[in-house]
Amino acid sequence: MEFTDVVRTTGAVRRFTDEPVPDETLARVFDNARFAPSGGNRQGWHVVLARSAEVRSRLRELSRAGWEEYAAYAAAGHVPFAPGEDGRWQGPAADIDFAAPAPRNKFVDELERAPVVAVLAVDLRQLAVTDGDLPRQSVVGGASVYPFAQNVLLAARNEGLGGVLTTFLCRREAEVKELLGLPRPYAVAAMLALGVPERHPRKLTRRPVPEFVTFDRFGGPGLPAPEK
Repeated sequence: MEFTDVVRTTGAVRRFTDEPVPDETLARVFDNARFAPSGGNRQGWHVVLARSAEVRSRLRELSRAGWEEYAAYAAAGHVPFAPGEDGRWQGPAADIDFAAPAPRNKFVDELERAPVVAVLAVDLRQLAVTDGDLPRQSVVGGASVYPFAQNVLLAARNEGLGGVLTTFLCRREAEVKELLGLPRPYAVAAMLALGVPERHPRKLTRRPVPEFVTFDRFGGPGLPAPEK
């Protein structure tokens, strides 16, 4: 596929056909994705492909628990787990009802049916966290793992596949690490599901360039959008 087609049509895909993804195709996906940048080129990521029914079932349970927390925040009108004005998470707001039944999440509830379920972990010792001592939520460490995750999705799209990245599983990291045998220094960064999509997104909605690229300062003039 052409580069512009890949980046403009790699939307979140959560519904797949029953067609299996051959290991040869998966190998090409990860062979291309591995060229993602990381701090010091340390490539601290590790991917665990969940194949057994037992592992997939447990991942579904743990993802569901994370989804229920997420949904409770959303139902109360909050961005789930978002830091406050001071850049730090203040803990759950008083108006969140964690006991209320969460709406159904078809993707999570039918996780075992996804042709490929991959848990992305990262060795924390390999991350150069240059903002770790700032008085706000740290974000820099993700720069050494999430470009790889996006490369996986782009490489999958190039193979005619679709996929989605979720982080519900991260809310149950201890259980996930025990399930998958992840060593102590590793953290759970995401779960990726891949497969042949029931349909590919044809038109993604994103903000135009002038809204988020400005000159000299935050409120400066916007970079003009390219001519069509």
